[in-house]
Amino acid sequence: MTPRVLAAAGAALLLLLTGCGEGTAVRSVGPTAPVFSHPAEATPTAGPPESPVPSGVPSPSPSASKPGPKPTGTPLPAGLRRTTGARGVALTFDDGPDPAWTPKVLEQLRRHQVTATFCVVGTRVRKHPGLVARIVREGHQLCNHSWRHDVDLGDRPRAEIHADLDRTTRAIRAAVPGAKVPFYRQPGGRWTPEVVAVARELGMTPLHWNVDPRDWAKPPAATIVARVRDGLRPGSVVLLHDGGGNRAATVAACAGVIAESKRRYGVTKLR
Repeated sequence: MTPRVLAAAGAALLLLLTGCGEGTAVRSVGPTAPVFSHPAEATPTAGPPESPVPSGVPSPSPSASKPGPKPTGTPLPAGLRRTTGARGVALTFDDGPDPAWTPKVLEQLRRHQVTATFCVVGTRVRKHPGLVARIVREGHQLCNHSWRHDVDLGDRPRAEIHADLDRTTRAIRAAVPGAKVPFYRQPGGRWTPEVVAVARELGMTPLHWNVDPRDWAKPPAATIVARVRDGLRPGSVVLLHDGGGNRAATVAACAGVIAESKRRYGVTKLR
């Protein structure tokens, strides 16, 4: 076969192969059809660089948005007890009684020979009356902390506030007949003039605090101790928790908190 014939045959073969490739390609007819798939995650748009986080400030966590037991930005109403009225410091524990943590707190208090005030929730009292009896038996005080830890209780009708506080006190006295309940503490520190007035009508002093180490957010024990140490003043009322979640860090911090309070001002019972 001559070179010219070979060249012609090669060209024909190349043309045939090219045509097969085009014939197997998928071609769109009309407008492009939509493609359905799972939506992709949004790509963040470019923006100014973030400001550096100051050293020692913890990064926000998903739980940081949850409300903690602290007052809102509105001014606190008049008539709240916020100090002991003496040099000594008062320790208070909220949201119990809890079968896991209250006995451990009581053991720490017994070991270090100090007393405290326990702000108890009515539903927890009903479930664990024996723990309430133990609190009183070991020389500690009781404080009404509402029936269900209702942070919005102060905004409810006056009759509803009265019924809630009265129900809680009756549950306490069912657990410990004749128990004294000299204080009421509003959950979340969300006081209103109405809840203050109702507490006083029922013979209870509205009890706030002035040292909050935010142990409800579960920081390490060393952080709780450091925050209490930094906040202590003569007559301080310290807010801590023996209920409402895992309180292992609070229990671990008790020895340090008590030692610091004793060393500086002493620990006293509220009067």
